[in-house]
Amino acid sequence: MSHVIMEEQNTFHEELRQSVRAVCRKFPDEYWRELDTKQAYPEEFVEEITKNGFLAALIPEEFGGSGLGITEASIILEEINRSGGNSGACHAQMYTMGTLLRHGSTEQKKKYLPKIADGSLRLQAFGVTEPNTGSDTTKLKTVAVRKGDKYVVNGQKVFISRTEHSDLMLLLVRTTPLDQVKKRTEGISVLLVDLREAVGNGLTIRPIRTMMNHATTELFIDDLEVPVENLIGEEGKGFKYILDGMNAERILIAAECIGDGRWFIERATNYAKDRVVFNRAIGQNQGIQFPIAKAHIQIEAANLMRYQAAELFDSGQSCGAQANMSKLLAADASWEAANTTLQTYGGFGFAEEYDVERKFKETRLYQVAPISTNMILSYVAEHVLGLPRSY
Repeated sequence: MSHVIMEEQNTFHEELRQSVRAVCRKFPDEYWRELDTKQAYPEEFVEEITKNGFLAALIPEEFGGSGLGITEASIILEEINRSGGNSGACHAQMYTMGTLLRHGSTEQKKKYLPKIADGSLRLQAFGVTEPNTGSDTTKLKTVAVRKGDKYVVNGQKVFISRTEHSDLMLLLVRTTPLDQVKKRTEGISVLLVDLREAVGNGLTIRPIRTMMNHATTELFIDDLEVPVENLIGEEGKGFKYILDGMNAERILIAAECIGDGRWFIERATNYAKDRVVFNRAIGQNQGIQFPIAKAHIQIEAANLMRYQAAELFDSGQSCGAQANMSKLLAADASWEAANTTLQTYGGFGFAEEYDVERKFKETRLYQVAPISTNMILSYVAEHVLGLPRSY
């Protein structure tokens, strides 16, 4: 990449950051704090971020989006979290949409993508995880049987976020029984479910209260009818389709963690400068400043891996290892930054009015979801280092 192009890209990225920050300034700490207390959905924020086109970053211009890359999308989510917000309220629209974009029919893309881009439709729900299978996705129990021009779906999903606040959901189902396929990844399909019609007609949504405000639910599916025309791609090849989107998800989540980490480091640094104990700012003590400095270094290192993964993704190259490693490094770094900040604040860190405990809870999620640290280590051991498969 030439020096001129790099300068132009850096300028655009800085302008993008400033644009996101300008929107986020309308939603200060008090806004997120009140929502956290009520475990309420940030409806006004999502509407504003959609209206400004940020959630349509990855949708091609021909369908009403910005046609940007995963690099730019990651910057948007990073800045939301860095501003004290929570991208988890809307981030799935970016990577979930990719399954429809890459594998949907021309008719499906024309029907849905422009409306997703302008905000008149929300696709923020991704129905994969089940209570009895967890990360062992190929053994999912939710079954879809074709009957004429419809699929009849039965099963259960858990920890499916934002179903109460979405119009559409991508649902992973088994269309061919596991014992009838040669490879366990075969026989799985992706259906696009219209939640506006499904709820009360075969789909029941039950909220799950969790440690952080994440709009998480469990789904009970009983004879839910989904039109065959809502099948994404070919029947039985859905597992491959969702894998395509998982690298994007890893990179975007890594960026959110980096945003969290930078929020924590800024808060810890400012507090350490201002807090005076024993007639000196606590930030003068190496026991306070060294952990903050180390957290900063870890965030910056994770950031480099995030950009490497994003560059590979945007250029169409293989990036599974880099996407997974960026997510692990960023999640670890943000959690370390969170711990350091809480320790820096001491007792005040547990008080809601300082927002540390809210962000502390939010960033802890990312060592568990959307993929756990141990699953990433298993992936790297097997696919990068060539060690025997451990599960």
